[in-house]
Amino acid sequence: MSTFTLHDLERTVRERTHASGETSYTRSLLDKGIAHCAKKLNEEAFETALAAVQEDKERVASEAADLLYHLLVVLEARGVTLADVEAVLAQRTAQSGLQEKAARR
Repeated sequence: MSTFTLHDLERTVRERTHASGETSYTRSLLDKGIAHCAKKLNEEAFETALAAVQEDKERVASEAADLLYHLLVVLEARGVTLADVEAVLAQRTAQSGLQEKAARR
């Protein structure tokens, strides 16, 4: 089992923001702006959902990895950290998912 975490990936994404777009895919995405980053995230979400229905476990894991990477790029572009997301999740787990969804309306 790998000890690699989403926090490790977040750190890598953050570090690569300081590289040039010629050497870093992350930097090249960010240089194209948040709309481009969000479009890539949407594409990866679709590919992950499609793989979940049509592909094997390894393909789903691969697409999910792409999705998580692109999500972290979007979060970086917007100045949102995993800690920020974890804080929201922690608040939401204080009640059932159905109660939390009803409270959002």
